[in-house]
Amino acid sequence: MFYPVYVLLYLLSLLPFPVLYCISDGIYFLLYYVFGYRRKIVISNLTIAFPEKSEAELTKIAKQFYHNLTDTFVEIIKLISMNEQTFDKRCKGDFSMIEDLVAKGKNIQLHAGHQFNWEFGSLFMSKSIKTIPTYAVYMPIKNSAMEKLFLKIREKYGTVFIKATEFKQKREAIFAKRFLFFLAADQNPGDPSAAYWQNYFSKPAPFITGPETGGIKNNTAIVFVRSRIIKRGHYFLECTLCTENAASTAPGEITGAFRDFLEKIIREEPHNYLWTHRRWKWDYRETYNMNWIDKVTRA
Repeated sequence: MFYPVYVLLYLLSLLPFPVLYCISDGIYFLLYYVFGYRRKIVISNLTIAFPEKSEAELTKIAKQFYHNLTDTFVEIIKLISMNEQTFDKRCKGDFSMIEDLVAKGKNIQLHAGHQFNWEFGSLFMSKSIKTIPTYAVYMPIKNSAMEKLFLKIREKYGTVFIKATEFKQKREAIFAKRFLFFLAADQNPGDPSAAYWQNYFSKPAPFITGPETGGIKNNTAIVFVRSRIIKRGHYFLECTLCTENAASTAPGEITGAFRDFLEKIIREEPHNYLWTHRRWKWDYRETYNMNWIDKVTRA
């Protein structure tokens, strides 16, 4: 099944960007106006994040978001045949901080949120960092053909992607050597009682503890990464140092700093974030009190 799907998408990827973006515009119309794909969830999330904005302002952000989402679909397809020169024109950034940390002998964790285009960002990391092995953890895709295709795209420049279901078995061998991990640190936790809790915009939300726990255990440097949309199909990645020594931080400090970082970059580019996931699906309970890490009381 993989090869028929791959051939079809490869041929589609040969289309020029203007044609692919016309396809994206058509998909946007269907998703937003015809099917209303997760539109209620998107508006609900935006209302929680920006209670001060009017309905018209929230709708404008939502429409921009859906355009970015469908652009990401076609850009991922384009990656199948995109050459290195074209990629370099469309995705730039400054990872000199990473090279400085590597030169100091540090292992590194990059913490990022789901900004557009996250697949470009992952590949840029792979291309930019060659002096240390790079890894990422991903959730397995049920369709084996699609999983094989995504791994073919994602591992194009050398990053090794590890299934989340296999990470525990492989982590000790990885941590025994030099490493850099690229982590989506804004995931919804499966168990809210085992998560860190803090205010996230105007409502309490749980945050996964794994990125912070792993960083402290291995005393890695923690770097936050953002992706700016320069114009359609063009992105710029930036790094912000959280700490060079995660083991020296207090419990919850890294997760709290990442929350602050996320809020800042989302407020600057509210359309540049994946709003289709129910980020506030868990309600806070008093039984989670021991996991509350925010310095201020609950919103």
